[in-house]
Amino acid sequence: MNKRDQRRIRFASTLLASLGILTSLGSFACAQTVGPGYGYSYSPAAPNPNGGPPAGPASGYGVAAPYGVGGAYGGTPANSAPPNAVPTYYDPATGAPAPGYGAPGYGAPGYAAPGYYGGQGNGGQAYGGQTNGGQAYGGQAYVAPVPNGAVNGGMLVGQPMFGQAVPEQVVPGQVVQGQPIMVQPNTVPQNYNQPLPLPGPMNQPLPPLNQPWQIEPNTTFMDASPFGYNPKIRDVPINIYAQEGQTGRFSVGGSVNSDLGVAGQFVLEERNFDIRKFPSRPSDLLNGAFRGAGQNFRMELVPGNRVQRYTLNWTEPNLFGYSPFSLSVGGFYFTRIYRDWTEQRLGARMAVGYEVTPDLSVTTELRGEDVNISNPSTNANQALNRVLGSNDLYTGRVRIAHNTRDSPFLPTEGHLLELIYDQNFGEFDFPRGQINLSRYFLVRERADGSGRHTFTSSMRLGFTGGDTPLFENFFAGGFSTMRGFQFRGAGPVENGVQVGGQFQMLGSFEYMMPVTADDMLRMVAFVDYGTIEQNIEINSKNFRVAPGLGARIAVPALGPAPLAFDFAFPVAYADSDTRQIFSFTMGLTR
Repeated sequence: MNKRDQRRIRFASTLLASLGILTSLGSFACAQTVGPGYGYSYSPAAPNPNGGPPAGPASGYGVAAPYGVGGAYGGTPANSAPPNAVPTYYDPATGAPAPGYGAPGYGAPGYAAPGYYGGQGNGGQAYGGQTNGGQAYGGQAYVAPVPNGAVNGGMLVGQPMFGQAVPEQVVPGQVVQGQPIMVQPNTVPQNYNQPLPLPGPMNQPLPPLNQPWQIEPNTTFMDASPFGYNPKIRDVPINIYAQEGQTGRFSVGGSVNSDLGVAGQFVLEERNFDIRKFPSRPSDLLNGAFRGAGQNFRMELVPGNRVQRYTLNWTEPNLFGYSPFSLSVGGFYFTRIYRDWTEQRLGARMAVGYEVTPDLSVTTELRGEDVNISNPSTNANQALNRVLGSNDLYTGRVRIAHNTRDSPFLPTEGHLLELIYDQNFGEFDFPRGQINLSRYFLVRERADGSGRHTFTSSMRLGFTGGDTPLFENFFAGGFSTMRGFQFRGAGPVENGVQVGGQFQMLGSFEYMMPVTADDMLRMVAFVDYGTIEQNIEINSKNFRVAPGLGARIAVPALGPAPLAFDFAFPVAYADSDTRQIFSFTMGLTR
């Protein structure tokens, strides 16, 4: 072999060795991050120009951080040999075994699972056979937003990627009647150990890092995913959690009233009552007994110095399943000390209601009671002597109500119309009819809906039959009927006894406006007017008019009803009336 042939062989060997190095430089890597992710670096085997065994491939895995951008470091490489193994790379010049190296590999872009962010995955040192692999770096994965939050896509620097859907787990909740349902997106993945599809064809070279990804313009780019995954429809599982709120309530309160005196109040109420769910053991009384059917149970105890009231009531709001019919059954005991006698009532009632619309309702009621009249102030009044002792009274009632008020305590707009007809029988047989109308007009308010000025007009009309007993007559006077007069102090009087009348016509005009910015203090200007007559007529001599001023103080810590203080000055009244300038009511409920 001459020198020219030797130079040719040496040149060919050098060229083949260079090609081996260039081939090893053409290494590729891929990284995928779902929860704890792995970056993979691979260097192809270097060829042996002398025909011997090739150098081993360099490979290794790096763990990527599951949240945010965090460092991740390579684990134990695959297909590795011990560091002291015999070299398998041959020097192209001499043909002798010599240590080699792997070219540096770069991590391909990875996938980001919903709710997770792929961190920066760094491949560790890779050792293939006796060949030292270079550093493998996983690309930074940035999560790009996707409409409706269905899938979060990964984004390599300058390179668009597509998110990988991960199966999720739906945990059904238990729906409880009458309680709100909270719907939360499910963020609990199932199994992160399942392999995910690779980002793309591994036989295509990647562009250098930090170089913008070039996408040729075409209209079919989104029709098929460049990486094999591009969902058109995404079903997002959700978790439905339903938890029953507090349905039972025990409250303690009290009131001081210019009409009723001093009284306490104890209320036990359950709004998810079940009358058929009896306890099987004593512990059930505090845990699950008589609960679960959506019924209402209320027990109220009101002891006081002038008034005592004890009631027990059960209501089925949906009598025939989910229907507009309701059934209410209750019992009561009532004691009231009036100026001229003491009255006690013991009885029961049953009512069936029908809700025509959310604002319109019809109620029929049957009530039976024993009314006992005692402690008369005089024996000279025939009407009072007639009802002394026990009196059996039964009443059938029909009530139609249309209620559009925005609040039962301090309404600012809407109206309440009541049409009531009673037919009484027993020891006394008489009809009774009432028409009550209250209208609330919103005059002005602030831009945020507070600071409401309200004008109110109310009217009460009532009549009753000639056989009406004394204790069922109409009366007026006091905070709830006609301010400026004592309780039952505006009406007919016979022999010093307030006997009331068979006809009433009472009305009021009132303007309420806020004083403070938080609407805690309101001022009212009003005019109460009307009359009570023994016959169905309006006698100008008995017509009462009482203008006045008042204040309403709303204190949330004391309960929903405001404190009320009114000063009224009667300008028209009957000679027998008992006037009273100041009237008030204060209450506390906890």
